[in-house]
Amino acid sequence: MKIKAMIAEDERLVREELAYLIQHEEDFILCPSAENGQQLLELNDKYQPDVIFLDIHMPGLSGIKVAEKIKADNPNAPLIVFTTAYDEYALQAFDLEAVDYLLKPYDTGRFKEAINRIRKKFALEAKPFSVPDAKRSQPSKLLIEDGEKVVVVNPHSIYYVVRAERYLEIHTDQEIMQTKMTLQELEEKLRDLPFFRSHRSYLVNIEYIQEIVPWFNGAYNLILKNKEKTKIPVSRSSAKHLFEIFQR
Repeated sequence: MKIKAMIAEDERLVREELAYLIQHEEDFILCPSAENGQQLLELNDKYQPDVIFLDIHMPGLSGIKVAEKIKADNPNAPLIVFTTAYDEYALQAFDLEAVDYLLKPYDTGRFKEAINRIRKKFALEAKPFSVPDAKRSQPSKLLIEDGEKVVVVNPHSIYYVVRAERYLEIHTDQEIMQTKMTLQELEEKLRDLPFFRSHRSYLVNIEYIQEIVPWFNGAYNLILKNKEKTKIPVSRSSAKHLFEIFQR
């Protein structure tokens, strides 16, 4: 797949340097760049990039504020790589689930690490669902650390899982649990069951999907069979694999 990248940087020379580095990555496509926060909001709506290299210090809206606006109520928000000459904003950056944090001036090796992190994010998101091996035993019970207690869960009762800040929320037919387990760790435990990684923040039980609704720009929403009719986002890169599952 091609990854659409956008740069938001008010300094021309820095912007050109970063563009030069990105253009040498064959699987990346560079969208028009923004010079301030307001321009970025407009370009993001128009071009729908997959990842934004976002300067924290820009005229008007700061990079942190722009990232908050882009991510607000948008399950298909692009990945964010913050760029800055200072390291004191690292905690805020990762609170916003930034995929990386690059310090200026850019080090080529460090830039490559960021690029590879982005690739891994999309590779995990687009990981195809595999039919469980009938010879392997499927887990009938799952142990989940929920606060100070360990809960025994029937994995078939799980509707979906969503990453919420530093926790995972596990939504079952009876309750909602929180655990510090990572989404990747839980996905591995459920690998022999019909769970699908629809988005970098969501894992959904395919058995509870009621509808697949087009959203925009190749993305979709899933409507679940629970009483809340929960809406789950399906990213552009995962949509193809979702339809392959139902065509088997």
